[in-house]
Amino acid sequence: MGPIQSTIKAYILDEFLEGANPSELTASTPLISGGILDSLATIRLVAFLEEQFGIVVAPHEAGVDYMDSLDQIAALVRSKQGSPEPTA
Repeated sequence: MGPIQSTIKAYILDEFLEGANPSELTASTPLISGGILDSLATIRLVAFLEEQFGIVVAPHEAGVDYMDSLDQIAALVRSKQGSPEPTA
């Protein structure tokens, strides 16, 4: 798991899954479709991403198509930062 995913995972565990086993939140765990993030939690996550990574998330990107897993969120952040996809 890369640094972007690790940062996002730590935030989700601290804010929305307090007391959960960190190993249960994997890179592909469904966050929105799995009920971990509701609409308010997603808005809070977007605000965190924008502040933490210096990006702007468009309204249409704050949904299941872009933010349903740590992998998807990290890819969105990288695309906003202009970073290449990881090779590993």
